[in-house]
Amino acid sequence: MSFPKPAFLAKLESLFEGLIFSSRWIQAPIYAALIVAAGAYAWKSIEELIHILHGFSTLTEAQIMVGLLSLVDISMVANLVNMVVVGGYVTFVSNIDFQDNKDRPDWLDHINANTLKTKLAGSLASISAIHLLKSFINITGGADVLTDNEVRIVLWQSVIHGVFLASMILFAWSERMQRHDAH
Repeated sequence: MSFPKPAFLAKLESLFEGLIFSSRWIQAPIYAALIVAAGAYAWKSIEELIHILHGFSTLTEAQIMVGLLSLVDISMVANLVNMVVVGGYVTFVSNIDFQDNKDRPDWLDHINANTLKTKLAGSLASISAIHLLKSFINITGGADVLTDNEVRIVLWQSVIHGVFLASMILFAWSERMQRHDAH
């Protein structure tokens, strides 16, 4: 047998649940900070481009490739930040009113926390691959004999990249299993 809640407890519960629901807006300043940081990173890409163009005639092919990979890396990090800001805001804070904007990203139609995690893991694995490739190019463009430190750096970058790949595969598999169970 259940007893009815007193009116003051029902009101207190309702206020507390409203506070919990409203607390999602605490994340909004975090997303704003990420947008500002992405702007600063965009400036960094311009600096990198100027650096490449300034010394272009004296740079080796390996140095140009590393510079271009740096620009690709910056782009991928910016994409990651954008995905976190837009996807996180829509998933955890509030819907965005696009007013039928034709530039609205298609992936927002089927985004959820698991899909976002999978996309983030894939982005991190891609960024890790770029860093590993830059290390290989830097090493092959250098001396004939690798130092112990260079070997250690590439080894750890390879291990970290493997962990990112394994995480991405596990997230994708987990999401697929959850979607399969839902259908």
